[in-house]
Order: sequence, then structure tokens, then C-alpha cells
Amino acid sequence: MTLLILAAGDKAPAWTPVAFVASLALFFTVGSFWWLNARQGRLRTYEPHSFAAAANEQVTLLRLPLVMLNTGAKPIVVQDLRLRFPDEPGALLPLPWRTSRSKLMPKSDDGHALPAVFAVEGRKAEQMFIEFGAPFPGFVPEARDYRVVIETRLGHRKGWRPLLTFTWRAARMTFPDRYITYSNSPDDLTAKQKAQADAALKALAAKIVKGDPPPGTGG
Repeated sequence: MTLLILAAGDKAPAWTPVAFVASLALFFTVGSFWWLNARQGRLRTYEPHSFAAAANEQVTLLRLPLVMLNTGAKPIVVQDLRLRFPDEPGALLPLPWRTSRSKLMPKSDDGHALPAVFAVEGRKAEQMFIEFGAPFPGFVPEARDYRVVIETRLGHRKGWRPLLTFTWRAARMTFPDRYITYSNSPDDLTAKQKAQADAALKALAAKIVKGDPPPGTGG
């Protein structure tokens, strides 16, 4: 074995082109392995184009088609979900994750399943129909837009974290006592539809104030 001893004032050996290329190759190999197999990504979700909803004196239900994309290599475990109305003083409590369903349209055969922890595999997407719902005393939707925040608890993070913020167009709810689907598009709502939804939701608010018996929501 040859031992290289540098005397005082001697310069360190310069990097040769071969050593430089070999080091870059090593860094590239390690970095590629980490990127492909060990990188912790983020969970992305996108604004829904439609929803199913019902609201009455007893409960508010909101079902959303959510696509969750894992941008990293490692699986992401979703422990819980909830939905909040951050700008509404009357909506003090979030709507919890009530059920998961197999389709957006509320039907008797829509795959009712209780909330359960699930994982989104690395670089894959999952489509889920998540139903949020709970008694909502003091808050009745009006025929207008609402800023909605979906929050989640993830296996590799502590506490609740925002997952998606979007506009819920409650003016679509022309029949709030029926659990049916609506478009969430901002473009195709007519003045007649908005007036119909406004009248229906104001009638619902009046019933709650009077304390009339709640109608069923179906589904």
C-alpha cells in the first residue's frame, strides 16, 4: 500500500476527470434510488366538479368525488378526513367523515362503508366518494358560494392538515330536502335556478326556526 504524505505547503492532489465523473455517477445513482424508492411525497387533491347534498333540520350531508394523488414514492396513510366552513360563524364544528361510498349518486346500493384508514400508493391516484355529515345546529346553507376546506390526518404527520380548499356552490341545491347530485360548475347556473334554490333554502331555515319535524333525506 502506498501512503501519500503531504509536506507543509504541498497542495492537495487535484480532482482528475475520471474521479469527478465517478463521483457524479455515484451521486446520481444514490439520488435516483432515493427519488424512485424512498422519497416522501405530498397528497394532492383537486376541486370537485359535482357533489351530492341534502340539508334539513336534523343533518347536513355533503358527498364529494375526491381524487387523491401521491406525488412521492412511499405510500401515504390517510387516517381521517373532515370538512370545515372557515368563514361561517355559525358553523362552529367541522363536518366529520361519515361514510365512504362507491358512487356519487345516493342510492341504496352505493356501497355504504364506515370510515377506515387507507393508503395511497406511491405515484398513484385513488378516487373516493367521501360523505361528510353531522347535525349542524345554527347553520343552514344559503343559495351562495362557500369557501370549504377539507382537512386530513396523515400517518407520517401530526395533527390536522389542509388537503383542499375550494368553492362549494350551494346555490345549486334547488331541492335541499332530497339527497341528490348537483353540478359544482360556476358557469351554467341560471337566474331561475338560483331563485329556486334561494326560496327552498329560506323555507328550510324558516322550518328550523319554527321547529317543524324534519323530513327524511333518503339515501
